[in-house]
Amino acid sequence: MSFNPQAEKDKTESVFTRTDGRRADELRAVKITPGFMPYAEGSALIEMGATRVICTATLEDRVPPFRRNTGLGWLTAEYAMLPRATQQRTQRETGRGGPSGRTHEIQRLIGRSLRAIVDLTLIGERTITLDCDVLQADGGTRTAAITGAYVACARACQKLMRNRIIARTPLKGAVAAVSVGIVAGTPLLDLKYDEDSRAEVDMNVVCTGEGHFIELQGTAEGEPFSRTEMDALLALAGTGLEQLFAAQRAAIEGQG
Repeated sequence: MSFNPQAEKDKTESVFTRTDGRRADELRAVKITPGFMPYAEGSALIEMGATRVICTATLEDRVPPFRRNTGLGWLTAEYAMLPRATQQRTQRETGRGGPSGRTHEIQRLIGRSLRAIVDLTLIGERTITLDCDVLQADGGTRTAAITGAYVACARACQKLMRNRIIARTPLKGAVAAVSVGIVAGTPLLDLKYDEDSRAEVDMNVVCTGEGHFIELQGTAEGEPFSRTEMDALLALAGTGLEQLFAAQRAAIEGQG
């Protein structure tokens, strides 16, 4: 059975309207400000609608014990959300005994996503730490963090090459991420909070610039979803990712 995304869009948009007026296949306004944190080796502020995340990349001349004397570097990530990034104050995780399970999951996702496109043999026994701090949350914080962390990492690599700390870039490609989902029977790109909180299907797509998947996180709430619906969501994600890769390139190349 063939699937016609245009026909599906025409059929559903007449009965569903997004609260911000976007089309089903439209990203929120995206802005990436490189060099936002001047002391870090690389940094960027990424804004996707009302979601805002500061991403920094730090290089340290040390590695975890399991990497010592291997000649290999390491890349890791940390993620945090400011107490008033959301509509109600969230207690700092330092006051709750440490990071929550959700935070651990997101940190691992960011780390996996960036390690997939970084050749750690080229940085020596050094560690790149990516810090992603959410200033304001309106859905899609983990996908924004991955997209912004890549810009911070790329700018850090530029600086390391300029300073002759590394001979060539360890980046094997680009990586970005976007959310998609089904709300009121309609496949949507880039869900904001009021859509994500009532989505029948919620999916995060992490992809390289060559179109290879790093991670797909797709979950149904209530009713399972079909292969046809999944294909529609992946098609929407591809549309959004192309725009995100373009925004990343502009941020990296525009201010070397």
